[in-house]
Amino acid sequence: MKVYIYKGGQSLVAKSGVGSAIRHQEKMLQAAGVIVTDIWKEADIVQINTVLPDSPLVAQRARRQGKKVVYYGHSTMEDFKNSFIGSNLVAPLFKKWIRHCYRQGDVVITPTEYSRKLLMSYGLHRKVYSLTNGVDTDFFHKTEQASGQFRVLFHIPVDKKVVISAGHLIRRKGILDFLETARRMPDVLFLWFGGGNHALIPEEIKRAVAEKPENVIFAGFVPSIILRDAYSGADAFAFFSYEETEGIVVLEALSCEIPVIIRDIPVYDEWLEDGVQVRKATDPDSYEQALREILSGERQEEVLRRTRAGRALAEEHSMKATGERLYQIEQNLYQ
Repeated sequence: MKVYIYKGGQSLVAKSGVGSAIRHQEKMLQAAGVIVTDIWKEADIVQINTVLPDSPLVAQRARRQGKKVVYYGHSTMEDFKNSFIGSNLVAPLFKKWIRHCYRQGDVVITPTEYSRKLLMSYGLHRKVYSLTNGVDTDFFHKTEQASGQFRVLFHIPVDKKVVISAGHLIRRKGILDFLETARRMPDVLFLWFGGGNHALIPEEIKRAVAEKPENVIFAGFVPSIILRDAYSGADAFAFFSYEETEGIVVLEALSCEIPVIIRDIPVYDEWLEDGVQVRKATDPDSYEQALREILSGERQEEVLRRTRAGRALAEEHSMKATGERLYQIEQNLYQ
């Protein structure tokens, strides 16, 4: 069995979770001993990750040639909302479009049981599997060297408390709550990794970013090695997103054993437990409370138990473990 991972339009999604997922899939399959080919005619299976105009056409071409198509359902109408200018207005049309795209697959794979249930409600009439996007646990791991490199790069004193977050500069990712939490904790440095297309960012968000508190740094999009060092060198990772199909950065943070705070939203109900691997919050008040508890150092043993449990969970989502499950799904296409 040979797999072709379609990468058309990859430059448009390279800095997103979809881009990370594409890179992960190649590692997963290789870890499972599956041949990943760049030659279309050799492929038995074609994997498609995007919902760009050419994507369903590629799927149709593959099926006409007798190839099996695995379509990854990274996007939902729910996580399209509250993103870019006009996203809420066109969200129903986006739902129709992605439904058309996903129906071109022989099967659909989506990262969590939560997103699987959403897609099942769309009437795809396809088998929909939930399978994590995975995390490269060999790369994302905590080291003292990485911690030091992060603080040197951003000129941060050793004793300064640092909270990091990541995502596009959009309302859905919780950027406004991030800024409000930072405003309430002026003694702590807050860094946000990630950006977006400036032309598509709503004016409200642009204005809020321009008027950021002095203790906030917008680091922009950075290579994975710098983000890994940040996970190792910061004191906490706070993820403010209101809607996700999974959240690859959450898995990366857990893998690096940094204390993690996430929003209490349905996507995390079945696999992340409050007080076990993470702390869960709902608004700036509860984010501030959770962060102050972590940064105070008064509950070090409790925090250490959570970070160890987080690393163990990340290992369950490793490239090897996820690759084996993906291999089984693709093998089933021929049974």
